[in-house]
Amino acid sequence: MIPTVDLIVQYKTIKAEIDEAIAHVLDSGNFILGENVRLFEEEFADYVGAKYGVAAASGTDAIHLALLACGIGHRDEVITVANTATPTVLAISYTGAKPVFVDIDPDTYNMDLSKVESAINEKTRAILPVHLYGQAVDMRALMRVARKYGLKVIEDAAQAHGSEYRGKKVGTFGDAGCYSFYPTKNLGAYGDGGIVVTNRAETADKLRLLRNYGQVKLYHSIIKGYNSRLDELQAAILRVKIKNIDQWNEARRQNAMLYNELLRGSGVITPMEDKNCRHVYHLYVIRCKQRDQLRQWLASNGIFTNIHYPVPVHMQKAFSDLGVRPGSLPVTEKYAKEILSLPMYPELRRDQIELVSSMIRLFYRTSS
Repeated sequence: MIPTVDLIVQYKTIKAEIDEAIAHVLDSGNFILGENVRLFEEEFADYVGAKYGVAAASGTDAIHLALLACGIGHRDEVITVANTATPTVLAISYTGAKPVFVDIDPDTYNMDLSKVESAINEKTRAILPVHLYGQAVDMRALMRVARKYGLKVIEDAAQAHGSEYRGKKVGTFGDAGCYSFYPTKNLGAYGDGGIVVTNRAETADKLRLLRNYGQVKLYHSIIKGYNSRLDELQAAILRVKIKNIDQWNEARRQNAMLYNELLRGSGVITPMEDKNCRHVYHLYVIRCKQRDQLRQWLASNGIFTNIHYPVPVHMQKAFSDLGVRPGSLPVTEKYAKEILSLPMYPELRRDQIELVSSMIRLFYRTSS
């Protein structure tokens, strides 16, 4: 059996360090906003090249609080994509703002920046790009548009820990960068968690208030905040794991290169890595004909896959109130029927990749 992702194999490689870190927290008796959270915020901000890091309870909360800290609220509009997980768009809705969708680039599957200016109006306050699957959006072009219209930029980097655009890590181009530490991420906790990075002191200060009831000190709230805190246990785990992130990302890249080689000429479309980007392959996503039949065939042979994402956000019932009709985002909608996420994690072995690739080739040889 080859799973889409295997979290246990990674844990076993760092088990002693993880267990020691957890034990240290348990022995300390300090579980909320303690030393590990403070140190991890500093370490992660330093890793991506930002001045400040403010941890939150989840990646969803990171985006929600970042939008609020940047002044986004009721009746504002935020431009984003529908080719993403629903939390990206839910976070916009939580602020009272309206998500406005643009289509995706046919090569990178990221936001099509040629569509952005036509979506801007007097209500537009921000652009929320998603660095999908681990590949950066063209941030030079995006920031040019944002500056032209005076818009905030909040980056969804939930799948892009360590991803780079022109040698600079994502999450540091705009007003705020938001990361998730969901267990399957390139840097994942053993539960939920998130962080916002920023180079603006006032934004970081607002985020610290928002994540902890709006308190300047215990029991003294100056704004209406939330309960959204990364706990000490998860921070301690992440402090162990962040030391390995570059090594793990490089292993993902090597796995992706092997997939590319073995799937060449197979009939499937493999991911394109933009020449200005360093893709970290949170997911290895192909496009293919007979997607659902291929997925069933692989599963019957012990190879498990996933679809990220089967239904674009604008076509989901929860967002029907936005009034975005099917057909309005043709590339997004077409690709949702073709994409398939193959097994991808740092510890994936060469023989496993060879087996996955050979089974894909066999499927298309026998089904043609």
